[in-house]
Amino acid sequence: MNRIRLLAIGTLLVLALTTLAQQAATTAGVPTAEGQLKFLAGKLDLTSVQQEKIKPILQELHDATVKLVQDENMSREERLSKVRDSRFTADKKIRATLNDDQKKKLDQLEQEAHPELHGDVSGVKN
Repeated sequence: MNRIRLLAIGTLLVLALTTLAQQAATTAGVPTAEGQLKFLAGKLDLTSVQQEKIKPILQELHDATVKLVQDENMSREERLSKVRDSRFTADKKIRATLNDDQKKKLDQLEQEAHPELHGDVSGVKN
C-alpha cells in the first residue's frame, strides 16, 4: 500500500514539475532565448560559434522583456517602448556577429510578422 502511495505522489510531483517547466518556457507570453535562437539558427544558417555568441544576447533580451511585461507600474505604451529599445539593442549586437548575407536575411525576417520570435508583449493577460 505504501509503495502505491509513493508511486502516486512521485507521479504527481513529476507532472507538477513538467507543468511548471512548460509555463516558465513562455513566461508572460515571451518566448525563451532557446526558442528564439533555434528560430534564428534555422532562418539565418547560423554557425555554432555564432549561436554561442548570440545566445547570451537573446537571454538578456528575454530577461529584460519578461521584467518589463510584468511591470504593472508602467503604462502599456511605456512597456512597449522599452521592449522595442531592448530589441533594437539586441538586434545591433546580433548583427555584429552576422555576415552580409545573414544580415540581408535578417532584414527580410524583420519585415515579416513572427509571433514565435517576438512573443506577446501587449501586457494583456489572458
